[in-house]
Amino acid sequence: MLNVPNIAIADYPGVQKASFYGLVDLFALIPRLDPTITAPHVQIATPEALPTTLATAVIFPASLDGSRGDPAHPMTDWLRQQHAQGAIACSVCAGAFWLGHAGLLAGRPVTTHWALEQDFRARFPDTDVQAEHILIDDHDVITAGGLMAWVDLGLHLTGLWYGGEMVSQLARHLLVDPAGREQRNYSSFRPRRDHGDAAILIAQRYIDQQFQDILTVSDLAAQAGVPLRSFNRRFQKATRHSPAAYLQALRVEKARGALERGNKSVAQIAWAVGYRDIPAFGRAFRSVTGLTPGAYRARFRTGSPL
Repeated sequence: MLNVPNIAIADYPGVQKASFYGLVDLFALIPRLDPTITAPHVQIATPEALPTTLATAVIFPASLDGSRGDPAHPMTDWLRQQHAQGAIACSVCAGAFWLGHAGLLAGRPVTTHWALEQDFRARFPDTDVQAEHILIDDHDVITAGGLMAWVDLGLHLTGLWYGGEMVSQLARHLLVDPAGREQRNYSSFRPRRDHGDAAILIAQRYIDQQFQDILTVSDLAAQAGVPLRSFNRRFQKATRHSPAAYLQALRVEKARGALERGNKSVAQIAWAVGYRDIPAFGRAFRSVTGLTPGAYRARFRTGSPL
C-alpha cells in the first residue's frame, strides 16, 4: 500500500447508526490487529461540516427511517465533487440513493436492499439494478446490499488497501464468515486517482465512460487538454500504466464483473467492453487473469444461471 487511505463516512439525516459506527469501528481495528500498519484516516462528513480534502473513498451508509437522499442536498453535490476528483463512491443499502442523486450510477450495475429494488428502479431507470448481489464493485463505484452489508463493504475496502490477510484477521476478530471474499477481489485493476494531475484524471474519467469505444492517444490527450508529446509521459507517471495498458486492464476488469454476475455470452461481453475481435479479447483476458473467459466464469460465477 503506497498511501494511507483517507475515508469519509457520511453522517446524513436518517443514517443508520449501527452501519455508520460499525464502519468507523471496523477501520479502527486494523492497526490494533497489526501495529505495523498505519491506521486509515477516517473523517466524519456532516451537512454542516463537509471535508474539503480529497477522500480515497466516500461512504454513504444505510438508513432505517426511509431516507432516500436529495439531489439538491449539499452532501449530494459534495459527493459528486469528491468522485470527480478521484474518490471511490460507496454505499450500503439505501445509501445507494445518494449515489444515484449525484448522477454516478447511470449505466452501471448496482445493488441495494431487495425491498428497495422497485423504488430504486423507478427513480433511476438508467441503472442496472442487481439486488440479488450483496456487493458490486464497479471500479470507482462500490455498492453493497442489505442493512448489514456494511460489514461486506468494510472488509472489501480493507482488502483493496491492505490485502486478503488483513481481511481474514478482521473476519476472525469480528466472528464473521469471510467466504466469498477471495484474494482475486483484491488484485483487480485499481489505477491511482490521487496523483494530483487534474488533466490526467480527466483522461481517466473519459476512459471510464467511453471504454467500449475506439480510443486513441490523440483522443485522450485532446480530452485532457495536454499536448500529445507530453501526454504519454504524464499519464504513465500519474497512473503507472501506459494509455493502451490502462484501457486493456479496464476492459478486462469490466469483463470480469460481467462474467461473474451475468448471463451474456463471452462474445456479447467482449463486444460490450470494446473488443470487436473475439480471439483478441480472449488473449487479452487470459494475459491479465491467467484464465480463458469461459474458465473464469466457471470458477468465479456468483449465483445460479437463469
